[in-house]
Amino acid sequence: MNINQRLSDLREVMRREHLAAFIFPSTDPHQSEYVAEHWKGREFISGFNGSAGTAVVTLTSAALWTDSRYFLAAEEQLKGTEYQLMKLKMEGTPTIAGWIARECGARAEVGIDGWCSSTNEVKTLIADLRKQGGITLRTNLDPLKLIWSDRPAIPENPVEIYPIQYAGEAAHDKIARIRKALRECHADGMLMSALDDIAWTLNLRGSDVHCNPVFVGYLLLSSTTVTLYVNPAKLSPEVVAYLKAEGVGVAPYEDVTKGLKDYFEYNILLDPDEVNYRLYKLVTREIVEEESPVKRMKTVKNEREIAGFRSAMLKDGIAMVKFLKWLSEYSDYSECSEISISEKLEALRAEQPLYRGLSFDTIAGYGPHGAIVHYEATPDSDVPLRSEGFLLLDSGAQYLDGTTDITRTIPLGPLTDEERLIYTLVLKGHIQIELCKFPSGASGTQIDVLAREALWREGLNYLHGTGHGVGSYLNVHEGPHQIRMEWKPAPLVAGMTVTDEPGIYLADKFGVRIENTLLVKPYKETVFGQFLQFESLTLCPIDTSPIIPEMLLPEETDWLNAYHQHVFETLSPHLSPDEVAWLRTVCAPMATSL
Repeated sequence: MNINQRLSDLREVMRREHLAAFIFPSTDPHQSEYVAEHWKGREFISGFNGSAGTAVVTLTSAALWTDSRYFLAAEEQLKGTEYQLMKLKMEGTPTIAGWIARECGARAEVGIDGWCSSTNEVKTLIADLRKQGGITLRTNLDPLKLIWSDRPAIPENPVEIYPIQYAGEAAHDKIARIRKALRECHADGMLMSALDDIAWTLNLRGSDVHCNPVFVGYLLLSSTTVTLYVNPAKLSPEVVAYLKAEGVGVAPYEDVTKGLKDYFEYNILLDPDEVNYRLYKLVTREIVEEESPVKRMKTVKNEREIAGFRSAMLKDGIAMVKFLKWLSEYSDYSECSEISISEKLEALRAEQPLYRGLSFDTIAGYGPHGAIVHYEATPDSDVPLRSEGFLLLDSGAQYLDGTTDITRTIPLGPLTDEERLIYTLVLKGHIQIELCKFPSGASGTQIDVLAREALWREGLNYLHGTGHGVGSYLNVHEGPHQIRMEWKPAPLVAGMTVTDEPGIYLADKFGVRIENTLLVKPYKETVFGQFLQFESLTLCPIDTSPIIPEMLLPEETDWLNAYHQHVFETLSPHLSPDEVAWLRTVCAPMATSL
């Protein structure tokens, strides 16, 4: 990969188009977090392959903005290129608009592909650039069409029907609920752009995006019609017949522009965070700019989906116990590497019924690599394990009945006092989220401090979120609800799934993260209203050997003991006698500190 040559080719196009800079976001026309190969333009032009980041190239310089999850990875991947790393949310990091103004001066013209940028992002960028000496933004050019000679095609993978036994609600009933929600916000119809929203609404799944069971398309709803814009080659006769029975018509993917021009209702809802700017500008009817109602509908799981999650977590727990027992039996960990253990865990998951693949690429970081939040071992970076220190293992799977996401930090031998302290503090934060009771309507931001309080007392912090939603055989990251420091107003509602994953990362030393996937469920109703609580869906022991016992509060020890009893009782009927014996040992109760 010759990034400098790609920059040179890009600059030739920029000079021809009289552009002083070009901006490459991480997204596709559907504002996906993870995108098909065709839309990995930011990776193509920069070499950085993280899921979040923005590259900006001028005629004489280049920079890449990303968040704390990728600081260490980006530094490594940008070596030997012109790119300067810009660390988001760190003091002194300029904004994209401010940096462009400094590099290009006033009255410059800047480009961005309006197909791969949301309406809100473009509007904000236009305003920010205008304040920087009248810089203007052009949105109708994709230079990658001219310089990416072997660009992958838009995927044509087949679409499949998601069985009602797992979905729990028919597509036509979901569409009726969506129309009711649209009427409540005085909208006649909507353009649905988010791929996981479309898959959920229609009870369809695909394989167009790595680890995400979605397919490329748009869904246009009016008060009387529903049209799926998708490559017809992706649909079997069975799927076409199914869609017709559910009241859904089909048109070619690229005809969405014609569909918007022909849209006959008085107004249309467009979520400005999801719909790309080029489609937004095509609409001639009155636009209702509101959040898509599908976002929140999808996050509240029905009884079938919750049952599916429990079934998927059982299968995943079995695979994790088999893996942890296998790993514990090594007398010399140098026989294992980050890649080899990832492959072993994937193979054990693949033995489980209804397994459909990973939910994200496994993060297996040994020692210093554990401090790289979204580290992914490659043949060049892969290292053998050693019989000391921590292995951070963040992994998950897609099963036909649910999606899993789990992190365990595994001691491989003697630990330092610092390692034990950090492990215990992270565990305390994890447990405090698990123990939390909160009023219905509270957002994740209002409880995030529980995960951090013990860490803050020691002057420690992490810059990523504490928790994210998880899809039902869908994307492993689902919103809008989150648990994080930054204000996210989306309320936590009974039936939602959300992760609990505090962590601390010490560069060049080690990282610790502990993660379960939780279900939001009712707690009690009082004169002060309805209160909610969390239930751990994840079934996997948390290693107790690194814990400094006297640092745990009695309620924290009690929670851990109860959790381990639940894990043992649930998993043991599905394990061999040797595995049961091993699990009994690692789930043995800890003494409660006085």
